[in-house]
Amino acid sequence: MELEGKRILIIGMGKTGVAAATFSGRRGAVLALTDEKPAAAWGDALAAVTGAGLAPEVRPYVPAALDGVDLVVPSPGVAPANPLLVEAGTRGIPILSELELAARHLRRPMIAITGTNGKTTVTTLVGDLLKASGKTVFVGGNIGRPLIGFADGPQEEETAVVEVSSFQLQWTETFRPAIGILLNVTCDHVDYHGSFSAYREAKERLFARQEPGDLAILNADDPGTPALAGRLRAQVEYFRTSGPCRPGISLDGGNLVYAAPDGAIEIYARNLIRLPGLHNVENVMAAILACRRAGCPPEAIRRGIAAFTGIAHRIQFAGEKSGVAFYDDSKGTNVGAVARALETFSRPVVLLLGGRDKEGDFATLVPIIRERVKTLILFGEARERIGGLIGEVVATRRTATLKAGLEAAREAAAAGDVVLLSPGCASFDEFADYRERGDMFQHWVKGL
Repeated sequence: MELEGKRILIIGMGKTGVAAATFSGRRGAVLALTDEKPAAAWGDALAAVTGAGLAPEVRPYVPAALDGVDLVVPSPGVAPANPLLVEAGTRGIPILSELELAARHLRRPMIAITGTNGKTTVTTLVGDLLKASGKTVFVGGNIGRPLIGFADGPQEEETAVVEVSSFQLQWTETFRPAIGILLNVTCDHVDYHGSFSAYREAKERLFARQEPGDLAILNADDPGTPALAGRLRAQVEYFRTSGPCRPGISLDGGNLVYAAPDGAIEIYARNLIRLPGLHNVENVMAAILACRRAGCPPEAIRRGIAAFTGIAHRIQFAGEKSGVAFYDDSKGTNVGAVARALETFSRPVVLLLGGRDKEGDFATLVPIIRERVKTLILFGEARERIGGLIGEVVATRRTATLKAGLEAAREAAAAGDVVLLSPGCASFDEFADYRERGDMFQHWVKGL
């Protein structure tokens, strides 16, 4: 894609916006920058762009910012209903995500991972397995470094392993991974996309431009998979924990059994997996399929699985006090993640649920809460709405803050119980992001 002389408006001056601006400016684009925050509150963002030798125009966050613009590049958090994006659509100005812009300049094969839950775990694991096989890898996207930063460099690594969100996929056109993984789709980000069907459609854009030589990896247990598989041009392999599947990988007792397209059978022992929960078996299965297609030998994959201990803030042990175990699942920001976290534990759970609501369907949690939860602690902005949906299912308390919720959880728990922070909500009512929320939770647990 030729950017020389193209007038580009970057909306949102976070890490992704800075990377997109720098990338475009270095290729001769005429840059304009805007953000809902005034420029004085951008921190080091503007300095990072001007420090790259660029001279962008800073525009007010109003529709007039679009005047004379050839292309809009929004940061992932800018929703489709944002007035500037709506106005851009009305004016017929193309809108491309940073992901799309990067992909158009990528010279390396890409493995792209999306899904409501498990994206970061699988992205990290695939990167580790490729490295264990002696390959050089870029790992980033929706986690860590933006893909456009890799595209802007020498691209020395052999493969790009990229976590992609529905926000990024919303504005793609030619994006085409050699290997695409859709882990699962449950209700999330309705506040952003407007409906569950629109959210699912954005996720499925991962495969829209794949060709017959590419690979799509799908969850055979996901209800939307049959209809999706029938529309794809790529080769399809499946993973499944509820029964056999071919071609693909399934759980058979204590083994993960891979039935390759050529009929070969490979066995991976389940006890290699050090992460708790059936959902992590699914995550490992998806990673195996991607890495076998990418040329990793089975023995290197087995070594990599055995060495993998997971990621921070995803059902992470935070400590034990008076026989009560505390777990940090701050990354569990949707209803599906809460259900998966609860399925991990057989002991009684005191569940911390709340934060900033994303219009999640909390009523779907009623059966598993009845089965697994001893006491429900609702905290933050969403506590009243969630309480109206599920607050009578088990003993329930409400607190304004997470810290007060942790104190209430400690009072409700007895030796042998689990206190689980799996909020099912965004963190932005109290914290900068889920990481800060999880870090503070662990800090407070240590101080109990």
